[in-house]
Amino acid sequence: MSDPVLRLTDVSRVHGTGAAEVHALRGVSLEAYAGELVAIMGPSGSGKSSLLTIAGGLDSPTSGSVTVDGQDLGEAGISGRAKLRRTSVGYVFQDFNLIPALTAAENVALPLELDGAGRRSARDAARVALEEVGLDGFADRFPDEMSGGQRQRIAIARAIVGERRLILADEPTGALDTETGEDILKLIRARCDAGAAGVLVTHEPRYASWADRVIYVRDGLVVDEAGETPSTVFAVEVEG
Repeated sequence: MSDPVLRLTDVSRVHGTGAAEVHALRGVSLEAYAGELVAIMGPSGSGKSSLLTIAGGLDSPTSGSVTVDGQDLGEAGISGRAKLRRTSVGYVFQDFNLIPALTAAENVALPLELDGAGRRSARDAARVALEEVGLDGFADRFPDEMSGGQRQRIAIARAIVGERRLILADEPTGALDTETGEDILKLIRARCDAGAAGVLVTHEPRYASWADRVIYVRDGLVVDEAGETPSTVFAVEVEG
């Protein structure tokens, strides 16, 4: 099997000091491979979101290491991590993190433009991504002109636009009805089947059922795992 797209090795994250010290993660190790969708489940406060923000380079571990597409995030520095997120990592936030002054297409195109893509090609790619999430008629609307579910789909389109090696999704269906949520999981699943690695945080077993593996966390620890990593067949196909 090829190297994982994402590797966390003995990652811990501690917030605060002394009596106020909180252990969000306690020596977590996991991997996600190209072609694989991994679901992370656990109760509120178990460390799921902390795991995802560290995997995406938005936060740094107190100890341990994180590697994305062969690059050690600890050695990449702030600018290196930011570039990685623009080019290789798609992140779906719980609270959308859209820029209100930009249209849907402009929000989706922004990572591509920041990485040097031409305005026209970036906007064309953004419109394709919006079509994929069912928002082809909303490209020129602003976030405050749309519902929570529509804003969530803009955030998902931004996460999948371009050549993303890793897709991180924190409760991506939280603002969506069941049917739309299933459509979004199909889209993320298709991206993984095409060669991306995906990590999905969810409370919903029906959405976790789309994953190849389900990892259960509690109190900052991995307590159980179900499923298997992809076979070597996929690695051979994409390399050949």
